[in-house]
Amino acid sequence: MKRLALVLLFSTLVLASGIACTPPSPGPGAIIDDLGRTLNIEETPQRIVSLAPSITEILFALDLGDKVVGVTDYCDYPEEARAKPSVGGYFMTNRETIMAQNPDIVFSDGHDPVCAQLEELGVTMVVLQPKDIAGIFKDIELVGEITGKEAEAEELVAEMERRIGAVAARTAGAERPTVFYEIDASNPAQPWTAGQGSFIDALITLAGGENMVKVPPAWFQISLEEIIASDPDIIILGDYPIVSPEDVMNRPGAWQGLSAVQNGAIYPIDPDLTSRAGPRIVLGLEALAKIIHPELFP
Repeated sequence: MKRLALVLLFSTLVLASGIACTPPSPGPGAIIDDLGRTLNIEETPQRIVSLAPSITEILFALDLGDKVVGVTDYCDYPEEARAKPSVGGYFMTNRETIMAQNPDIVFSDGHDPVCAQLEELGVTMVVLQPKDIAGIFKDIELVGEITGKEAEAEELVAEMERRIGAVAARTAGAERPTVFYEIDASNPAQPWTAGQGSFIDALITLAGGENMVKVPPAWFQISLEEIIASDPDIIILGDYPIVSPEDVMNRPGAWQGLSAVQNGAIYPIDPDLTSRAGPRIVLGLEALAKIIHPELFP
């Protein structure tokens, strides 16, 4: 009787203190990440570290901000992400700082050298490295599956598909101006651009344009001679605000002979919208469509 009384007393104290007696929610079990690795996640993670801005945006879009305990210095959207503890710069995160957050799971795009070190320490590491827009949808759903946000992920993907479909339907049959997308022109004689297989290439096509670059890889340096030979109708600046339309207009030499320069068809865009493999890729598409076909998207 005395032991029973103690048990009842302890139970009463636990309930009064608000301590949960229920076990943690079961995780999804076996999942496969974008490296093709099978990982077993037994419990729904409560403490999440994100090592990429795109992943941080996915987590917040799925209403998981309260479970995010670490992000990179470049995870600047949404605004709430800025208030989260930083674990270092993109590609240069700090292992000790990450471990100090006691994460249940770490999401990465696989490019940070710290990933292998964390796995050696027994940290569950999920790599999200989508190759195309369909891959972004798949990764959003995978994050939803892992975190118990399946319904929210399905709803988000459905809305993204609807908006992308609306843009593609409106641009179908429209004339396709050639587009040069500049990523970085630190060297204007050999700027970086987006080739076949990149998100930007797919977005330009969906937006009713034709990427001037018709070959892989996804990102590479192109010579000024090749740009002159292609003579794009439109130049879009993914290196804005570092480079402005006025800067391009004032570039000397052969740049002055380009149709886009002569016609003033040079436009800035927020590179975060077109390069981050997350929910805002839809905003990137809509921004591109307004640039390429202003007559269709007033």
